[in-house]
Amino acid sequence: MSSMSAEHTGTGHASTEDTSVEHEQRGDGAVVSTPKAESDAGSANGTTIPELVIISGMSGAGRSTAAKCLEDLGWFVVDNLPPELIPTMVELGARSQGNVARIAVVVDVRGRNFFDNLKGSLADLASFNVARRIVYLEASDEALVRRFESVRRPHPLQGDGRIVDGIAEERDLLRELRGDADLVIDTSSLNVHELRAKLDAQFAGDEEPELRATVMSFGYKYGLPVDADLVVDCRFLPNPHWVPELRPYTGTSEEVSNYVFNQPGAKEFLDRYTELLQLIAAGYRREGKRYVTVAVGCTGGKHRSVAMSEKLARRLSDEGVETVVVHRDMGRE
Repeated sequence: MSSMSAEHTGTGHASTEDTSVEHEQRGDGAVVSTPKAESDAGSANGTTIPELVIISGMSGAGRSTAAKCLEDLGWFVVDNLPPELIPTMVELGARSQGNVARIAVVVDVRGRNFFDNLKGSLADLASFNVARRIVYLEASDEALVRRFESVRRPHPLQGDGRIVDGIAEERDLLRELRGDADLVIDTSSLNVHELRAKLDAQFAGDEEPELRATVMSFGYKYGLPVDADLVVDCRFLPNPHWVPELRPYTGTSEEVSNYVFNQPGAKEFLDRYTELLQLIAAGYRREGKRYVTVAVGCTGGKHRSVAMSEKLARRLSDEGVETVVVHRDMGRE
């Protein structure tokens, strides 16, 4: 199992809930099925005050992992936001008519005036009546030094000194914030999955964390999708391309789909692979993995893989997995 890292991630954005599905063809020919966001009129005055979590703590203690965890739980996450901009972020969320109901902001030390700016921002938030929490991530000097050395990166405050000098300065700057934190997590002996489990317990509530799946059809002759977690090969089935009356159609048509699933082994394969994905999905949830891409391939990515992807996505959706279907090569000649 992987250990905590000192690396940072970029800004993330929360997902909205599915209410219906839209289909569109991209410029590269891929056909994408995407959920439409459900609108929320907000409160009576047209605004909904978002809930706020401020993630801070020692560099290398897992701030980026914590941010990613909250993003996967449906929070709108902003990484490395200057403290003085937090009230502005909350105000923008309040104007979103309920579409941004939970905001997580990652703040880190940028200078000696860091905590003064943060205190001023928190005082300004009082006028918004914001429900806010501060999560502080802590780790021992030994653990932090080990993490920075493993990624061969300097501590952001070490300057011309050693890593331990930067750590000592950061602890001093964050001492008061640590005392004001609502939740302090020591990650010295935690790996990524254990930290995510702790945050899930605090912020996921009673609901099981969502798993989101992308089911992507593709043609082997155009190459494997580089972002595939799992690859399914449908080339064991007869190719509708060689049936003249079916060649002009795609796997989204009833004629091609019926042809594919009337072939020996097609329905059994769908049933068995659905069962396998149920086991995998349960394991992904336990391990804190919230996104999976299942690539379903045939020769050209137009018939068999498309038909199988559509059926497989429907099965996953019926199992409660939020699913998007992408037909990467269906529009190619």
